[in-house]
Amino acid sequence: MELKLVQIDKTEDMNFILGQTHFIKSVEDIHEALAQAVPGIKFGLAFCEASGPTLVRASGTDKELVRLAKKNALKLGAGHSFIIMLGEGYFPLNVLNTMKMVPEVCCIFCATANPTQVVVAESEQGRGILGVIDGYSAKKAETENDIAKRKAFLRKIGYKL
Repeated sequence: MELKLVQIDKTEDMNFILGQTHFIKSVEDIHEALAQAVPGIKFGLAFCEASGPTLVRASGTDKELVRLAKKNALKLGAGHSFIIMLGEGYFPLNVLNTMKMVPEVCCIFCATANPTQVVVAESEQGRGILGVIDGYSAKKAETENDIAKRKAFLRKIGYKL
């Protein structure tokens, strides 16, 4: 077995969701769930098939985001993994619970805009995701000033009253 780090290709502020699912109809079900959760959402979705022709299946509402999702899925090559690239102004927070409720979705590895490396194991059989490196290492615990800034920010953007 060989371990590899796969860097997710995306723009600096682009959010994405990386997960694992288990069935070819996941592409259509995830697409429908996203479209119902946020009308007008812009996204690209790609799914790595794990049997049969082992294709990267894709869908979405934005051609460039679909292209980027397919590019990342092909780099990952991990069976039954999926990646959703979200358009500008769309956040995982708005769709994450919906994704978790899709019957085929087994798990979510990450939902982030941070630079992300995916830890992939490769054997003679194929590839699997072991985990992710999401962003950077913590440097220190927050101070009272940091707490005040966090609370003010959440209220400024409307996530807390």
